Amino acid sequence: MNKITKILVAISFLFTITAANAGTLEVTGNMETTYQSQAGSSTGNPLGTDRELKFSGSTELDSGITVSVFQDTSDNLGYGNSQLAFSNSMGTIYVGTDADPMDSIDDVTPSAYEEANGSGSGTYVDVGSFAGDMGIGTKVALPYGVSIDAKYYPRHTEGVKTGDNAKSGDGNANTTDAFSTKIIADLTEAGLPGAKLTTGYAYGGFNNPAHNSTDEATVALTYATGPLSFGYQLKHNEQGGNLRHTRYKDDAFGVAYAINDALSVSFNRTTSKRNNGDTNGVGTATTNITQETDAFNIGYAIGGMVIGFQEASTDNANYVLAGEDDSRTLGVSVAF
Repeated sequence: MNKITKILVAISFLFTITAANAGTLEVTGNMETTYQSQAGSSTGNPLGTDRELKFSGSTELDSGITVSVFQDTSDNLGYGNSQLAFSNSMGTIYVGTDADPMDSIDDVTPSAYEEANGSGSGTYVDVGSFAGDMGIGTKVALPYGVSIDAKYYPRHTEGVKTGDNAKSGDGNANTTDAFSTKIIADLTEAGLPGAKLTTGYAYGGFNNPAHNSTDEATVALTYATGPLSFGYQLKHNEQGGNLRHTRYKDDAFGVAYAINDALSVSFNRTTSKRNNGDTNGVGTATTNITQETDAFNIGYAIGGMVIGFQEASTDNANYVLAGEDDSRTLGVSVAF
């Protein structure tokens, strides 16, 4: 255990040594059913579902510190992500396998239903690689509308969720520590009401050069005025192993318009340039491919239910020249 981990664990322990008042527990969740068809391929059974339950609770210590916990489920109602958090007026310290800062901002451009490739059109390598890893993080709100969220992963586990009174062991002998962070600035104080600047960076390495390291960065600017909102985002994802580096440079754009309180439409585009070369960035015409997805979205909200539609088209799908992947998706989602 290095010094940073020891300090954060010690702070978490100090938060827990005072008496607590009676807490609360609630159960929330959502379920979505979709109908999807794809041009040029066998659709098979077009019906699908996604479901999740979330158990969350909180209590307040005599010192005024709020302790909160949650456990969610996977699609088969097995254990999913979990988190324990301690909060006061200074900020929050949390431990668990959820709330990776970069994963939460993988696409912040506005959409009426899904991001451009959110309904399965095309295959992308996105940022947020440590979303399923165990880590300890902190969230702090600063003056002038600035917030910081940073998470540290000791010997990142590549999605392995270690149980209590246990350690990941030698199964992760090749990994080094990793971290992920995001900074969001509301630009109202800077004279741009409705504008927001989002930035993020993450890195995780390996002791063995045969394994891929991960280097991710993103920056986005979004703006909303009345019923109109739009945004532009740049993303960089570099993976290296055996002196070979594959770089993905993505551009995401979205413009959405709220026709009324219930109905909205949007156009979204994601362009991903893959450079599949060595340390000098050398590649070939068949490996350095640009994949692009255009999507038109409609969203209609009725209380706790949302009906969404996406028509998406991808050129050079899956980073294959002349590959096409067009999809049409209708979804009904209910939250409770």
